[in-house]
Amino acid sequence: MCRIAGIIDQNQSPAQLEKDVQAMCDSMKHGGPDDEGFFADPKIGLQFGHRRLALIDLSPTGYQPMRYNQGNLTITFNGEIYNYLELKTELTLLGLIFNTESDTEVILAAYQTWGTASFHKLTGMFAFAIYDQLKQVTHLVRDQMGIKPLYFSSTDTRLIFASEVKAFEKTSYRFEENADWKIYFLAFGHLPHPFTTLKDVHSLRPGHFLTWDHQEQTFQINSFENIGWKKTIFNNQDASKKIEQELSKAVNRQLIADAPVGVFLSGGIDSSIITLIANQKIGSNLNSLSINFQEKQFSEAQFQQAVADQTHGTHHSYQVKKEDLEVHFKEILSAMDQPTNDGINSWFVNRYAKVDGLKAVLSGIGADELFGGYPSFKRMKLIQKMKRFPRFLLKSATFLRSERLKRIAYLSYQNPIGEYLFLRGFFVPDTIAKILQIDKHRIDALLEAFPIDKSMDVLDGEERASWMETHLFMQNQLLKDTDFMSMSHGVEVRVPFLDQRFLNSASGIAHAQRFHNRPKGLLIDAFKHILPEIIWNRPKMGFTFPLQQWLQQGTLITNENQYSGYSVQLIRKFKTGKLHWSKAFALFQIANSNS
Repeated sequence: MCRIAGIIDQNQSPAQLEKDVQAMCDSMKHGGPDDEGFFADPKIGLQFGHRRLALIDLSPTGYQPMRYNQGNLTITFNGEIYNYLELKTELTLLGLIFNTESDTEVILAAYQTWGTASFHKLTGMFAFAIYDQLKQVTHLVRDQMGIKPLYFSSTDTRLIFASEVKAFEKTSYRFEENADWKIYFLAFGHLPHPFTTLKDVHSLRPGHFLTWDHQEQTFQINSFENIGWKKTIFNNQDASKKIEQELSKAVNRQLIADAPVGVFLSGGIDSSIITLIANQKIGSNLNSLSINFQEKQFSEAQFQQAVADQTHGTHHSYQVKKEDLEVHFKEILSAMDQPTNDGINSWFVNRYAKVDGLKAVLSGIGADELFGGYPSFKRMKLIQKMKRFPRFLLKSATFLRSERLKRIAYLSYQNPIGEYLFLRGFFVPDTIAKILQIDKHRIDALLEAFPIDKSMDVLDGEERASWMETHLFMQNQLLKDTDFMSMSHGVEVRVPFLDQRFLNSASGIAHAQRFHNRPKGLLIDAFKHILPEIIWNRPKMGFTFPLQQWLQQGTLITNENQYSGYSVQLIRKFKTGKLHWSKAFALFQIANSNS
């Protein structure tokens, strides 16, 4: 995992391009602390930059940007390709020559052989730019699940890209604030794809590639996603067996590295399964880590220990206190690339992974979204019934006293995004209007026009909930928070549940088997033979910090002088325990934004 950046602008001097890309890379040094590299083609105004976190082929031959095919192909790459050894064998049989042990060179050889069709052959997490000198095109490519970030800006006749939004503001180009970002943030609790805090900077959609034509100085965006997997498994026994086999393969693939790899063990079902599979593979070489608290109601120590006792490696448990949050609060804010109502827990997890000397950590992200682990999966029938109500009646919910009940008004939207906001909406339009002192109609119009993928239209029930939880919540919040918080420590987080081959297998399981009578029932059945009963036979807890009391009792976000208007009233509600900490934290970020 690394950080990448680049600019293509024939109207800018090579010296300025070099200076700008250097500044972009410097701003992302935390995500690539091991090395840096640059490549330029002054004839077309192209400059690539790279910050390296070395995990595969730690030697200088893994240096990037990397060139191939007599210098006709150049890549700057962030991520890991887990099936690179398989591809390398296949390509070697086709006569391709390799000079390194890196997965980066395999991407280049695959592209030389299969062109853009090579992108869907890659199993891993990735964001990269390939400059094809012979065809005079540059491709920006992002993995199918959006695990790795990739942002771009194209105005006039230039293209700028980077792994972080902050990097764009380090250039000599001017970027205006996105006038709507605060609305999106307060409605969703994060900034949803494709929007960022900057007007002309967007995230490249997962499973897509942008092709820049150097002669025409224009671009097109195309998909390489695998869509519409056919159902092939229709009984519980076959489904459990398939999940067990394919997840085990995914974990084994993602343990590959030439640097220390560990597992984050929270004590929940997902991380426990990942830990126990990894233990079967690497045994005494396994490093696992956990976080706990003095506050007993938040501690999962007994569950973590129950799993750790079944492993043969080294397990470290760290205690995080209120004082730790106060000491590191400014660092946590600095690590955020984009505003979020979460991410604090991820910052601490990765901090201790670094303390343990780990460069990569496996995580259980994705299991809830795939196997019905959230309450939203059971609420889809309710949504279906409520959407039959007259639209004016749904809209009238905005006049109800309860903030939770006000969310019913979202179901009046002629856009499926209303269903997601009903389930997971942060602040309601009424409240957002008061906080930002703008017209509520502007907020409703903006949210109802939210761009959403048409593939959702054919889904219903739990599959519809899974799509929303995956593409709206997980990709825009969980994965984004995990990426910038982990990279702030120079640590890579790997997510076996989002392995492309595992996802394909899960998608082939019929609805009734995949979405069990109990949350994540299929996953539990598949691994009950190795999971301690204390792990699977308990209520879902989730990995949460005691942030409500820590932030309420402290002064980090409670100083009323930082706020104005309606936000002051809300902060007072927070101080009396009548507002969730995440909403107060969001208000703090709005109040302290540069605008």
